[in-house]
Amino acid sequence: MTPADPPIDFLNIAYFFQLIYNAIFIFRGSSANGFADFASALWIFVTIIAYLISFFCIGLLVYFTMRLHQISRDEDPKYATIPKEIADVQLEHSRWAYIRQLIESPQESDWRQAIIEADIMLDELLSKLGLLGNGVGDKLKLANASHFRTLQDAWEAHRVRNEIAHQGFAYKLSDQLAYRTIGHYENVFREFNEI
Repeated sequence: MTPADPPIDFLNIAYFFQLIYNAIFIFRGSSANGFADFASALWIFVTIIAYLISFFCIGLLVYFTMRLHQISRDEDPKYATIPKEIADVQLEHSRWAYIRQLIESPQESDWRQAIIEADIMLDELLSKLGLLGNGVGDKLKLANASHFRTLQDAWEAHRVRNEIAHQGFAYKLSDQLAYRTIGHYENVFREFNEI
């Protein structure tokens, strides 16, 4: 183009094809081997990039797999099934915590509920000890005081529970009596390592 020529105001498609042609045959001018050389060099470049990406992905896969196993190993104890003996002890502790929560309440109805729940635990304990009967009273009659240090505590606590069960709200339960009764149950449960 000479300085006198006017500027080109239209799209010159031939010019773009010329640029593409020059890019393809850059290595050997216009020879046919230039395209093969370019394609070969491009293939080597793409292969190297693909290998690098593959190695990076394999490294990530190995890292994440090892990390997953490490997390799984760390979490196994948290979510593993616990032995029945430990589960029973934990259950008794949570039941006792609930009873303690009830007895700490300012409501007399909660104290009554705490004593009834504690008597249910006592019934289960006596059954575990092999004492058979139709209720806590029958089981306590079969208990041997030489193997049951807190037998009197059990009788005192159960007597209060019977008064609550038979007289209902007519039986006046003071906070001192409620605390003392739960204390009797606690003595029994501690003797047999229930809490």
